[in-house]
Amino acid sequence: MSKIRVLIVDDAVVIRRIVSDVLASDPDIEVVGTAANGKIAMAKISQVNPDLVTLDMEMPEMDGIATLHELRKLHRKLPVIMFSTLTSRGAGATLEALACGANDYVTKPANVGSVAMAMQRIRDELIPKIKALCAKTALAPAAVAAIARPASSEASPFGASKQAQAGVEAVAIGISTGGPNALAEVIPALPGDLGVPVFIVQHMPPVFTRVLADRLNQKSALHVKEAEDGEAIEPGTVYIAPGDYHLTIVRVGTKMVAKLNQESPENSCRPAADVLMRSVATAYGSATLGVVMTGMGQDGLHGARAIREAGGSLFVQDEATSVVWGMPGFVAKHGLAESQIPLSKVAEEITRRVAMNRSASRPIIGKQVA
Repeated sequence: MSKIRVLIVDDAVVIRRIVSDVLASDPDIEVVGTAANGKIAMAKISQVNPDLVTLDMEMPEMDGIATLHELRKLHRKLPVIMFSTLTSRGAGATLEALACGANDYVTKPANVGSVAMAMQRIRDELIPKIKALCAKTALAPAAVAAIARPASSEASPFGASKQAQAGVEAVAIGISTGGPNALAEVIPALPGDLGVPVFIVQHMPPVFTRVLADRLNQKSALHVKEAEDGEAIEPGTVYIAPGDYHLTIVRVGTKMVAKLNQESPENSCRPAADVLMRSVATAYGSATLGVVMTGMGQDGLHGARAIREAGGSLFVQDEATSVVWGMPGFVAKHGLAESQIPLSKVAEEITRRVAMNRSASRPIIGKQVA
């Protein structure tokens, strides 16, 4: 099989060298060129014909956002991974880049202690994303199946959920690669009178999750926020797990309460969808609706099983509209998904399921308007 051809775009010589060395060490990847800014990169793309571009955010002459705009005019489907800084400014720029057509991002290693540790960080974070985004054209069939295209769904061992009697009292969403754009479509489309809490694990580092919550809140009828340790859960609120913290929901007396912890990562993730979904299944039982959306890896698989075992309901985003059909694909493969829904219909499906058998006495609470 041919190697994945990567063009590295970064104004820092050290970063170009480190990324080049890391990628060149992988037998499935070939670095076909480097560029010090976007203007040079645009000229090189036609010369080296890359399968994927890594693009720095801050560069002279033509920065990452400007380069992305120009690149998308000529190469609509060429995968692009942004390099960003772990700051509020970097988080905002990254979300803007994703909205402008970038496929994913990695954060530059900072304060990691040594060049070797920086290289390992890049190796662990960047290479899997390159392979996942290029899986359809560059990897062998077995690797594609493992990363992005699980086999066809098995028959569900759980049968129908118990929600016909219980109704939906909480929604738990697990999402990763492609998630910010998917959430930007789904969350603002949910009605302000949804009447139940929505819990989200989006694989992102600290700061990024807060910026994501703030952006979604500006566009949504529901109140969207980063979850805080010890806060009482309110209906009509969307809670996003903070970067580097697992989010769990526990019952305390008559209230549901958010709890944050920094216990060991699961599926190499903190926050992890599995952790959230297990806790929601325990707290809400058969009144839980689970949703697993676009993302690399298989986080959410065990959480989905916990929801179904509790009698809850669960659906996944379909393959055609997922940036990477890893997380939802694994859930579907194991027969845990009741249905596969295109991104454009996810908000509608959540709303429909929450509305089914809703008690007429249940209070409807949305974002308070000043």
